[in-house]
Amino acid sequence: MGLGEALARTAMIHIRISGDALEDLNQGFWFYEAQEPGLGDYFLSQLRADIDGLKITAGIHRQPHKHLHRLLSRRFPYAIYYEFGSDQALVIAIVDCRRDPAWIESHLDK
Repeated sequence: MGLGEALARTAMIHIRISGDALEDLNQGFWFYEAQEPGLGDYFLSQLRADIDGLKITAGIHRQPHKHLHRLLSRRFPYAIYYEFGSDQALVIAIVDCRRDPAWIESHLDK
C-alpha cells in the first residue's frame, strides 16, 4: 500500500463507541480517580488517544474473541475490543486486562 492509499484509507475510517464501552471507560475513570485525583483524567486522555489510533490501525489487530479485534492500550492494562468493517470501527468494550478471563469473556458476549 502506497502513502496515498494509506492516507485515503485513514480518511474513510470512522470510529464509533458503543454505550457499553462508554460505561467501561466511566468505570475505569472512577477507579483511577479514586487512586489519585487527576489520574482518571489522564486515563481517559490515554484511552482516547489509543482509540483515535484506530483511524490508522483498525483491522490489523488480533481477533482473540470471535469477530472482535483487540487493541492493547499503551499506558494502562486495558484492552479495547472492536468490530471492523470496510469504513468503520465500532468499539464494543474496554476492559481491564487484570480481570478474570471468564469475566472478560462474559462481558464481551453480552
